[in-house]
Amino acid sequence: MKGLKGVIGRVRSWRRGWHERSKLQRIDLYTRITLCSITWFFAVSWGLLPLGTALGEGPVAICLAGAFLVANVVQSVLSNRDLTAAFAHYRGGEPFPRGRLRLPAAIQVVMTGLLVGLAAVGGVREQGLALLVLDLPVAFAIPYVLLIPVRRFLLQSAAYSAVVVALLAAAGVPGGLLFGAAVSMLVVTLLVLVSARPSVWSLTAMWQAEEARDMQARLAVAEERLRFGRDMHDVLGRNLSVIALKSELAVELAQRGNPAAVDQMVEVQRIARASQQEVRDVVRGYREADLPTELMGARGVLEAAGISVSVEGADGPAGIGAPAAVQAALGWVVRETATNVLRHGDPRHCRIRLARTRDAVVLEVENDGAGPTGPLGDGGAGDGSGGGSGLAGLRERLAALGGTLDAGGVGDDLFRVTATVPLTPARAEPGGRHSLSPSSDAPSALPEER
Repeated sequence: MKGLKGVIGRVRSWRRGWHERSKLQRIDLYTRITLCSITWFFAVSWGLLPLGTALGEGPVAICLAGAFLVANVVQSVLSNRDLTAAFAHYRGGEPFPRGRLRLPAAIQVVMTGLLVGLAAVGGVREQGLALLVLDLPVAFAIPYVLLIPVRRFLLQSAAYSAVVVALLAAAGVPGGLLFGAAVSMLVVTLLVLVSARPSVWSLTAMWQAEEARDMQARLAVAEERLRFGRDMHDVLGRNLSVIALKSELAVELAQRGNPAAVDQMVEVQRIARASQQEVRDVVRGYREADLPTELMGARGVLEAAGISVSVEGADGPAGIGAPAAVQAALGWVVRETATNVLRHGDPRHCRIRLARTRDAVVLEVENDGAGPTGPLGDGGAGDGSGGGSGLAGLRERLAALGGTLDAGGVGDDLFRVTATVPLTPARAEPGGRHSLSPSSDAPSALPEER
């Protein structure tokens, strides 16, 4: 009973691990498993079944068949081991250690000799010989085809095929079977070529696109930081220079006992207060998001990443007709959710819908490709208890206006964020807490990048 529970637990763990992967990670894992499985499929079917005829051909044939089977299994294990390094080499990562090819190459030579010996003693017959020839180069060729150019692989495969056919002819194999062996070598060479290289090439292209999309998101954050830095420099640079000059002048006047020093310090005070107000204005402009602009920006960024976007209700009373404070709050929701879909999800479609009830505006952002954990880094539960701070920041911003934010998975593949903001912002609450309004001059922390 405990053993059965352990098996069920492992199966559930594997299933959970599969669903926690992004679509691209699933494709990557599927490709690797498929190429590893091809090796064992050939070894168990075409590499094993023809060896049954050797059982009635004497001890020499039996020993040769057993040795061929063992060498085939060892070669398959080495092929699976080398496949990950071959993947990395093909994608431009770490170079493949050439020393790891020595043992597989030696085993390939041994397998070729064993096959020729089986043919010489009659341990394999007619169709069985063609099947063994089909299986002969598969395990070695699957990782090897990823390490060299296609033209070189084809030339080396042609040379190896010629050597195999020549050895079989020297072992007394009839001409008809030699022709079948040559065709088998041609078929398996093309099969390995068209199954391995295109799969890894398409996988590499998808990973590069994913890395480019992630880089695009990071560049957008860096560009926004630069813009904010430029604005702060423009606001503070001139005023701080004036303050420094007037302060030096006031010091000199004070040292001379000139009463004009007081006037200069009053001017410094005035400029400092004006600078403080200008900084608040810049920060407020940075904090407040314009809903139409954010919707347009989200559509542009997501479509540039290959995600189809549909926006509903933006031109109606729920969008342009909503109060400025409500639009600003919902603009932040659009910005944060679009950024997290881009960086954490693996979607093909994103739907943004604005609706207006009698006393509130409701914004829904829904995307597929989220998996069970959701794209926002909060475990898909929408409780804000995960490692990310995006949902928590949005909830605080909406709560200041009396709004709410719900986020969570919808089915196995959808994730939905629903923001509800009342049309009349909340005012003072019991306990001394007050809601924030767009006209407030109190500075607040900028949203933390996740």
